[in-house]
Amino acid sequence: MAEIAINTRPRSRKAFALMPTLLLCLSSMTSAADVPPPYAGPLFDAHLHYNAEAQEPHPLADVLGRMQRSGVRAIVANSRPNDGTLTLATAKAATAAAGVTVVPFVRLYRNRDDYSSWFRDPSIIAMVERELAQGTAAGPYRGLGEFHLYDSANADGSTAVALMKLAQQRDLVVLAHVDDVAIDKLLAHAPRTRLVWAHTGIGGVPEARVRELLRRYPKLMGELSYRPGLTENGRLSAAWRALMMEFPERFLVGSDTWVNQRWAYYEGLMQEARAWLGELPPAVAQSIAWGNGARLYRLPAP
Repeated sequence: MAEIAINTRPRSRKAFALMPTLLLCLSSMTSAADVPPPYAGPLFDAHLHYNAEAQEPHPLADVLGRMQRSGVRAIVANSRPNDGTLTLATAKAATAAAGVTVVPFVRLYRNRDDYSSWFRDPSIIAMVERELAQGTAAGPYRGLGEFHLYDSANADGSTAVALMKLAQQRDLVVLAHVDDVAIDKLLAHAPRTRLVWAHTGIGGVPEARVRELLRRYPKLMGELSYRPGLTENGRLSAAWRALMMEFPERFLVGSDTWVNQRWAYYEGLMQEARAWLGELPPAVAQSIAWGNGARLYRLPAP
């Protein structure tokens, strides 16, 4: 049989010029096929603030609408001052219509000055006791925080020690924005306290240290807003996927609406969470997105 010559060269300069574009499109199609669909179930926002400066630009209807559009079915509300939390807790008809359950926390801050001195200020203890006694329209307060310790040594401050012991005594969850050294210090004061580590170490505590602390303290949980290294190029990092697979019942999703810009981008924040949650096995994604928070605060399935 005679050989048939096949011309594999492009038939024109135009066809040759199009080849890189075609290859890029094929590569993009392959990459898109590798990205799993986002998690589509309910979300529990375990770190949300409705601070004083947010309430005029983002009134109640606005923030509840953002939660509802994002599929957020429960929130931990903690605000500076506690008036914002009380606003959310009191709006029972509006939150019910939006399908949002409010889990109220007592924040330790009456104003911005309290951020840097609360841990040694006895008047903070009196304020917390007063709030706990009064409760909210959504029921009793379920936790204390979020509080900050910019120096881990301040975890040994008299008020910090007293409030950790109070949380342990009354079975209140603590939401703490601290480093890894302060985790050890706080739990030394009250080892049975259920402590949620805001941002799971916002300074980028190494994953190995996070793993060490989760193994050491069975009641420690990690909230994942602002967590450095959680994603790489828009995908869940291998290190954090390994942590979540090892500890599927120990992580929570949060928005941390500490400034108004976070409210403006609330839906985007929740979409980002849904994207990396979608890269986990469905049961693990559901636990981190909803189940762990619901179990921690004893909420029924939505």
